[in-house]
Formats: sequence, C-alpha cells, structure tokens
Amino acid sequence: MNIMLVTVTERTREIGVRKAIGAKESHILVQFLLESVVISALGGMIGVGLGIGAGAILAMFIPLGSIVEPSGVLMALSFSAFVGIFFGFYPAWRAARLDPVDALRYE
Repeated sequence: MNIMLVTVTERTREIGVRKAIGAKESHILVQFLLESVVISALGGMIGVGLGIGAGAILAMFIPLGSIVEPSGVLMALSFSAFVGIFFGFYPAWRAARLDPVDALRYE
C-alpha cells in the first residue's frame, strides 16, 4: 500500500494531465489497480520461486522429500493478487478522485 501511495504522489501531475484531457475516474482506478496487482503477482512469483528453490536445496541435505503441489502454488499466487487488489484500492481510489486543476498545480 505504501508503494502505491508513493506512486500516486509521484505521478500526480500525470494523473492531472490524463484527467484534463478526458480520462474518467474508472480509467485511472483500473490503471492503478492493475499496476498494484502486477507488482503483487510478480512478488508472489518471486516468492514461489524462492520457496521451490529453497525446498530443492533442503532436499539435497535433508533426507525428507520436497513436494510442490500446483494447488499450493495457485493459492499463493491468488493470495498475492488479492493482497494487491485489497491494498491497492485506496491509493487507486485516491488517484481517481484527484481534481485535475489541483493535480496539475502539484509539485
């Protein structure tokens, strides 16, 4: 959520320009929500990769088997996307509600 709030703050002028030329609130909301989901999904993929890699490395040193089930991977990626939507909604909503004139004046 903090990353997305900083992103909205850094791109306030861009949001103002987009709204000034006719972008609707829904367009800006979707843009920031999609960005939040992509960032979260990438983080989830990195986490899944690290988990699978750590399991494979541990399996070489410990005589226990390491099983990665596709349902577990899917659940982890789905949760990651959900977190992106949940914590990205407020910054996206805040960006969509900006007044174009105030956003263009922002420095």
